[in-house]
This record gives sequence, structure tokens and C-alpha cells, in this order.
Amino acid sequence: MKFSHLPNLITISRIALAPVLILVLKDGDYGAALIVFAIAGLSDGLDGWIAKRFKLITHMGAVLDPLADKILLVSAYVMLTVLGHLPFWLVLAVAFRDLLIIGGYLLYTSMAGAVQMHPSRLSKFNTVMQIVLVIAILGHEAAGLSYPILLEGLIYAVLVTTVASGAHYLWIWIVMKDIRPALPKKRPHA
Repeated sequence: MKFSHLPNLITISRIALAPVLILVLKDGDYGAALIVFAIAGLSDGLDGWIAKRFKLITHMGAVLDPLADKILLVSAYVMLTVLGHLPFWLVLAVAFRDLLIIGGYLLYTSMAGAVQMHPSRLSKFNTVMQIVLVIAILGHEAAGLSYPILLEGLIYAVLVTTVASGAHYLWIWIVMKDIRPALPKKRPHA
């Protein structure tokens, strides 16, 4: 194994944690689910740190990392909805926003070629809010604590940030037309 592939292997491991999370949630083991989710979160930070620190950033990693995040978050949101901890309308808003972004990216790249994708600050904040909500619910269930007002507030905060983030991307793409083509790959000197 080459060290240069380590960040991508960590990211792939995070993708592999999604079915584990689904299974432990299905079994109602919220403590294990919290541990799996925390390990996935730590791996997200670790793969990015290794890639940046050792200059191992790759196109594959740039695609896999946000995909791994979305797979894990959508898995958590769907299961928490199925288990009755989240309202259906919230998972619908979260999934629709992600489909809007992916669909917009695929549509644009099919018509105009590859583009640079950089998450906005609002999008990053939305992701943080989504993660905080999952951790709050898992912690609530694992420890048997009761803080329904906080959870309800987080649910509505995630709805607001999700809708605002989706609208922000539409604004950037449609109104501002701020879509940058991908940079051409540098050719090695002969």
C-alpha cells in the first residue's frame, strides 16, 4: 500500500461505516450509533488533514470526500426518520437540497464541461447543523436524556439552513452565473 492512497482509503472506510450505522440504528443501539458516527466524523477530519499536510490531494479524493459525507448524513437522516426521531419533511428537504446540487452539477457539466465545486460558507454551516442534530438525537437516545425543546429548535434550524443553502446555490448558479470551469490539468514537462 502506498502512503499516497491513505486519505482515499480513509474516505472509503467512512463510506463503509454508513451501512454499519444503519444496522446499529435498526437494532436500536444508539450508543454504538453515536460511536460509529463519531468515528466517521474523526475520519473526515483525518483524511483531509493527511491530504493537505502531505500534499496528497487528488481528484478522486475531492469527489469521494463530499460523497462520503452525504452518504453518511443521508443514511443517518433516513434511519432517524424511519425510527420516528425526525419528521419526514426534514429528511425530504435535506435530500432534495442534495439532489438539487448534484443534479445542477451534472446538468452543467454535461452541457459545458467540468466545473470547480467549492462549498459555500452557508453550505458548510448547514452541514455542521445537520451533524449537530444527528449527534444531539443519538446522545439524547443513548443517554436517556430529555431535551425536546433543544431538539425541536435544532430540527427547525436545520430546515432553515438547508433551504437557505439550496436557495443560495440557485442564486449563485442562475442569477450570478458564478460557475467556474475546472482548471486544465498541468502537463509534465518533456
